[in-house]
Amino acid sequence: MYTGKLVRLRAYRNEDAERAWQFITDPEIKTYLTTRVPFPETFEDERKWVERQTAYRDDSTYNFAIETLEDSLYIGSCGINELNWSSSFAVVGIMIGDRDYWDRGYGGDAMHVLIRFCFEQMNLNKVSLNVYSLNPRAIRCYEKLGFKKEGVLRQELYRNGAYYDVIHMGLLRDEWQP
Repeated sequence: MYTGKLVRLRAYRNEDAERAWQFITDPEIKTYLTTRVPFPETFEDERKWVERQTAYRDDSTYNFAIETLEDSLYIGSCGINELNWSSSFAVVGIMIGDRDYWDRGYGGDAMHVLIRFCFEQMNLNKVSLNVYSLNPRAIRCYEKLGFKKEGVLRQELYRNGAYYDVIHMGLLRDEWQP
């Protein structure tokens, strides 16, 4: 487990499936997800997904459950969605699914722990991510962590009847403030 000030990142457990399914079937949360399709999923689909998850997988993805330090409550997920060892970078993502933990620093703390894992444990040089322009809360969080906007894919995303930009952001190891 990897610990921050508010959260710990841990391997998924089978008992996370019910809450994970509640999170990804929430229409607002689905709007922000970049790695999973915005189509309906059954509980059985999510249960199988959780069952396949561990902190380390052979296909170069690392998926962590996020739980609070104060009461060990599973509140979301984060991980490495793409890993390029030869160029020493990773593409990461995060979802805080429990709305009670939005705007309270839990997402930023989880991302800080994930970034620390990438730079200190994996010895990577760069961490990058994609975020939608319709999610200013996430953009502010990433900027506070030191991420810089590196590019914009204009109107690359269609959600809820409108087109939005996809913003690519990156953080280099020598820019990171542990």
